[in-house]
Amino acid sequence: MSARKRVGVLISGRGSNMTALIRAAAEADFPAEIVCVISDQPEAQGLAVAASSGIPTFVAPRAGHPNKAAHEGEIQRILDEAGVEIICLAGFMRILSADFTNRWVGRLINIHPSLLPLFPGLTTHARVIQQGMRIHGCTVHFVTAEMDAGPIIAQAAVPVLPTDTEGELAVRVLNMEHKIYPLALSMVASGKARMENNRTVYAHGLEIGWGANTSLMVPSSVEEIVNLEDLARRTP
Repeated sequence: MSARKRVGVLISGRGSNMTALIRAAAEADFPAEIVCVISDQPEAQGLAVAASSGIPTFVAPRAGHPNKAAHEGEIQRILDEAGVEIICLAGFMRILSADFTNRWVGRLINIHPSLLPLFPGLTTHARVIQQGMRIHGCTVHFVTAEMDAGPIIAQAAVPVLPTDTEGELAVRVLNMEHKIYPLALSMVASGKARMENNRTVYAHGLEIGWGANTSLMVPSSVEEIVNLEDLARRTP
């Protein structure tokens, strides 16, 4: 196996997606390793989680820096000293400048709790329920200067139930976030997905799981549920 890519994770809070990445990177065959975690919030719970896994942690608060450029310069210094090759944003609640994102183009990824390009920004679950959506989900994408608009790497969909509260839907989506973020990082770190001409390009022959005739329908029709015993009786 080739050398594992060195990954830095930026957080602002509890870092549950960061925890999922740490867990995945603990596997010997995972193509990336988490070499540092940086928070802009000194009280972020994710710092203790990362430290308990033996990962170096750093605090780079916005306070104390005269402007965004100086703050991002401090973050860049930490990343450089750690030899970071890929950045994962995991609940990092600051919009990065075009200068920063351009420096890391194709090596900076984020997870967002909606099926982008639908519902960019905050309060996605509440807006999904308000709009009467029947399908919701999450997206891992390359980060560009425009918020939540970079090329999509991976997505996962979940149903929106008629009785769902915002909290219930958030939990369902978060469970999928924890699955697809490690998958997407693995694809980028191994070279199976890359950003090219503002699009995501996948390695030739990459198995994405779904076939051309796969579909997801919510609500599904009771009449179309396959009865395997009946199918067996009617199949030559």
